[in-house]
Amino acid sequence: MKLMRTIAGAGALIAVATASQAAMAAEDTIKVGVLHSLSGTMAISETTLKDTVLMMVDDLNKKGGLLGKKVEAVVVDPASNWPLFAEKARELLEKDKVAVVFGCWTSVSRKSVLPVFEQDNGLLFYPVQYEGEESSNNVFYTGAAPNQQAIPAVEYLMSKDGGEAKRWVLEGTDYVYPRTTNKILRAFLNSKGIADADILENYTPFGFSDWQTEVGKIKQFAAAGKKTAVVSTINGDANVPFYKELANQGIKASDIPVVAFSVGEEELAGIDTKNLVGHLAAWNYFESVKTPENDAFIKQWHAYVKNDKRTTNDPMEATYIGFKMWTQAVLQAGTTDVNAVRQALYGQKVKNLTGGEAVMNSNHHLSKPVMIGEIKPDGQFNVVWKTKSVIKADAWSPFIAEDKGKVADWTFPWACGNCTEPKFKAYQ
Repeated sequence: MKLMRTIAGAGALIAVATASQAAMAAEDTIKVGVLHSLSGTMAISETTLKDTVLMMVDDLNKKGGLLGKKVEAVVVDPASNWPLFAEKARELLEKDKVAVVFGCWTSVSRKSVLPVFEQDNGLLFYPVQYEGEESSNNVFYTGAAPNQQAIPAVEYLMSKDGGEAKRWVLEGTDYVYPRTTNKILRAFLNSKGIADADILENYTPFGFSDWQTEVGKIKQFAAAGKKTAVVSTINGDANVPFYKELANQGIKASDIPVVAFSVGEEELAGIDTKNLVGHLAAWNYFESVKTPENDAFIKQWHAYVKNDKRTTNDPMEATYIGFKMWTQAVLQAGTTDVNAVRQALYGQKVKNLTGGEAVMNSNHHLSKPVMIGEIKPDGQFNVVWKTKSVIKADAWSPFIAEDKGKVADWTFPWACGNCTEPKFKAYQ
């Protein structure tokens, strides 16, 4: 019996020592959450962003870590399942105790996790273009707002250089980002004298593949005689059969140009692009832009993934910028405490990979350049138009009547256009 008690006591001591060592190891590690779909319809786009964060973490650790600590990436797979995003976000914040999360692609996934981050006071960096109409104290938006992508793209297609389009097809996946973006675009087009009769709006489910009828409707709508352009907010793997059907039905960019907001180099890697030459995409970054910073990033990416054929794209740059800004803010604050890091993030600057500097504004959005590129036969883009300087993101669109005059400003005293009393108040 004494022997058994001795063994039990020794086991307890070992357990306590092991737990203590684990706690000490945790104190010496800064955990970074990665919340991207690695399976399901959005894996085609999001897997690369997971790899980008891992590359940034690896690079940071090679340079000595952060605040003298090793940085550890905690990767979860919400599997293109929107409610699962919230469950995985809670797991990262409450169980894994991550200091920050880089994640989400679709707006429905971001909307799913938003209450979790606000309840737990977590920090999310969201790296993809979106519809705007949001500003949270717990989210930093490093992708484009509509005035940094959608509006400039339509303005370009309305211009002489862009073909002077008169009729518009708004083709999107059926969820919040396409519907809200198209609400803004319809209001913008109306303000330019475009009648609703000259706007065709259509939505299809995630993963949609039978495009023959839908593309046929686009051809029929364009047959009215006026120059027609397609604005695509189609997301995920549905883009592959969509572009294939455009080619099958002989739709050329010279006849009906398509400008996409969710198609970049990664998505085109799985498509035969020879019949898509001349169609467009609007982004804040293209791999084809030649700068020393972009050359270095591409070289770093190829070395990390050990594959010179893996492309880079806009959401990767947005992830890169967000990670760099978070790192700088942590160093400035001297801690990973969310409240301290958040305040340190305002005014942070990071060199864009395509030139100039990205700046984090107090509305939690960036100032960024805007570019429009034409698809080339090799799946890259030739930049045909770009802004002269960076454009500050609008969290709220001036083209939606109920949003006019709304301001999001998270510096003290905090005020935010989408927050309700009694915590925060919008100011007009």
